[in-house]
Amino acid sequence: MRLSRPERIFNVLNYAFFTLLGVTTLLPFVNLLAKSLSSESAVVSGNVNLLPVGLQLGTYRFVLQDAAFLNAFRVSVTLTLVGTALSLFLTTITAYPLSKTRLRGRKWLLLMFIFTMLFSGGLIPTYLLMHDLHLVNTLPVLFLPAMVNVYNMLIIKNYFEGLPDSLEESAKIDGAGHFRILFFIYVPLSLPVLATIALFFAVYFWNDYFNAMIYITSPSLKPMQLFLKELLAASSDFIRNAALNADEAMNTSPQSIQAASIIIATVPILLVYPFLQKYFVKGVLVGSVKE
Repeated sequence: MRLSRPERIFNVLNYAFFTLLGVTTLLPFVNLLAKSLSSESAVVSGNVNLLPVGLQLGTYRFVLQDAAFLNAFRVSVTLTLVGTALSLFLTTITAYPLSKTRLRGRKWLLLMFIFTMLFSGGLIPTYLLMHDLHLVNTLPVLFLPAMVNVYNMLIIKNYFEGLPDSLEESAKIDGAGHFRILFFIYVPLSLPVLATIALFFAVYFWNDYFNAMIYITSPSLKPMQLFLKELLAASSDFIRNAALNADEAMNTSPQSIQAASIIIATVPILLVYPFLQKYFVKGVLVGSVKE
């Protein structure tokens, strides 16, 4: 369809605005990348903007050989994979029965779930509960309290409600039970919304540092984000004293070590987006609107 001149001008301005907005959001990331690749003198003197000055890779060698960083990375990967898989499973099997209008007490069950979105027991009672359950300083304490997210559950429930009832009726005629209907009919048809929710869970578990800060004191169980928080709060002398050798210490600044750690910690979750992008928009729009 041929566009009028005002419409073409609007499209050009629209694309220009969002391109500029997108580039602006990338500037801090590009600046961190440049600092992680720049020499100590350039970083300390403030000469690094968007391009590396005095290119060096010693910072990444230092970070990737740091035992504490590698351990935190391993904990975050384990937490994200296990937490996402279990949370998606429990959220899905919770949403399925609540999507059936024939479920007795469905209205009250939904109100109970929604109540937890508005009110919580508070930080201290929650900590005492985790302590009494002997979960403090264990990896499960980082994902068990967040296993079923009510908001995500409602999105999946609404998506299930939009699927034709004839699919379930046909499966029941063939002798299929509820679990078979859920995992062999509903789940394959709900990949867009499930992939979207899986992404939500993965980003949450990967970026969460607050729960680890509250429940974890053992260095071997600290996830990546808590490690980065402590690294950013550490003094320059503390970071420099952790250098592998004198040569690296001469050309590696604390700021570049912090920047390299952030870049490496950001890359894994960024790699997930391209594989789920085709599901993301469709899953959110369809799952968030009840037909």
